[in-house]
Amino acid sequence: MIKIKTEEELRFIRAACKAAAEVLKEVGKEVRPGITTLELDALAERLLSSRGATPAFKGYRGYKHTTCISVNFEVVHGIPGDKKIARGDIVGIDIGAVVSGFYGDVAETFEVEGTSKEAIRLLKVAKECLRLGIEKAIEGNHLGDISSAIERNAKAAGYSVVRDLFGHGVGRALHEDPLIPNFGSPGEGPELKAGMVLAIEPMVNAGRCEIETLADGWTVVTRDRSLSAHFEHTIAVTAGAPEIMTSLRGLK
Repeated sequence: MIKIKTEEELRFIRAACKAAAEVLKEVGKEVRPGITTLELDALAERLLSSRGATPAFKGYRGYKHTTCISVNFEVVHGIPGDKKIARGDIVGIDIGAVVSGFYGDVAETFEVEGTSKEAIRLLKVAKECLRLGIEKAIEGNHLGDISSAIERNAKAAGYSVVRDLFGHGVGRALHEDPLIPNFGSPGEGPELKAGMVLAIEPMVNAGRCEIETLADGWTVVTRDRSLSAHFEHTIAVTAGAPEIMTSLRGLK
């Protein structure tokens, strides 16, 4: 069942979203050649703690880290480790935070010095997909309006959307109903109502849509090893324009 949040619940979710967004912005500043993904993860955990938040991902189904960090053809759920970021990489960082038992979830893919024009275009299109999806998250629309806006923009640019992974509701749990596909048709799915909180997260591939999970059981990669970009905001549906709870200046 899709949950409608009370104003008190929204207040706690906003606090979790603010913490996650602030930490993502700070960690993103440190994405550079030579730094390891584990170093970025450790920084994220320290910064969350300094804000009175706890990591949403750590301990989830046995996951051992604060962030998921996915590089180049890794779509999502990349495990932080000793791998060093290299010149020209694109680096997706996904962070969840918990405050007073409520969750916020945000992700962005960062370019590294020397990133190709082709990769930069992919990031631009994926970010635009997120913006267009959020614009459709208004009371009276349907879930399919969000999904179709994302898919249309990606396809128009010559890209594909991942069809086997989804956005989701968020609140008292990291993953709540509804699942939010990045493909679909306008007018389909549940009607959106004020008080719904949604984590909208386009995953856009430069090549084909097919994905696979590596032997580590977590890291999802494009099957054709094409580049992939991931952007995510947690938003609240309102009677007017959606409230982007993980938006900060410089993270739009």
